[in-house]
Amino acid sequence: MTNYHQQGVEAALHTLRMPGALQAYASCLREAEAAHQGYAAFLEAVLTQEVENRRQHQVAHHHRDAHFPLVKTLAAFDFSLRPALNRLTVLQMATGDWVLAKENCLILGNSGTGKSHLAMALGLATVEAGLRVRFTTALALSQDLLAAQADHHLLARFKWWQRYALVIVDELGYLPLPRDQAQMLFQFFAERYERSAVLITSNLEFGRWGEVFGDPTMTTALLDRLTHHAHVLSLTGDSYRFREAQARHAAPQKPVDYLDTHPTHTPPTPEEVSP
Repeated sequence: MTNYHQQGVEAALHTLRMPGALQAYASCLREAEAAHQGYAAFLEAVLTQEVENRRQHQVAHHHRDAHFPLVKTLAAFDFSLRPALNRLTVLQMATGDWVLAKENCLILGNSGTGKSHLAMALGLATVEAGLRVRFTTALALSQDLLAAQADHHLLARFKWWQRYALVIVDELGYLPLPRDQAQMLFQFFAERYERSAVLITSNLEFGRWGEVFGDPTMTTALLDRLTHHAHVLSLTGDSYRFREAQARHAAPQKPVDYLDTHPTHTPPTPEEVSP
């Protein structure tokens, strides 16, 4: 390719905003010439690089937009400590197909059993599958909706949340909610029913959700919607944090040498005390 043509290609790719193709076309051209490939093969290679570049940028943007408090992965989740959890089911959910099907996921278990870790890991896998995810807590979400209602923008706020294919609501049940906040969450989940996916973590079994919402009728209606198309993951066993604390206390301590804390005193030499 002559410099004239090279400059023309670069200008066109820059105008079309195709940085992946702009970066890759020269090497793709050399490979195509060396392999005696045709124009179609060369064009396919360049466009494939552009598509991959855009996918990577999209995933990076969606990851920032998700507002995960920590980066947690399924590879770092210790399934051996949760034998009741079906590992194959969780790995299948990492494809994001359940999110595309507008299903829900409910993760139940005591404090420290890995509910938030698993939720963030499934959220990250969903982002990497090309879908938009948002992480929040039950308290933060209810306060956000109350503020929107006070500003007379509640319907617009519901629409804003709908742009996310998956909303992760962490820590439902750790604190009882005032009635107005409980009603906001009920409306939120009702708005997303069969329209978009939600993932909820809770330290309470379903029979105790009335302690959070206060209204048995509303709680029953909420559970009816949430569990209609849902994957329920129960995490049992000891707390990760409790096990780690036990391991630290059980670790052998290094013996303290008496001389380390009581160094011997060496008397001064005659030269040191002479005037």
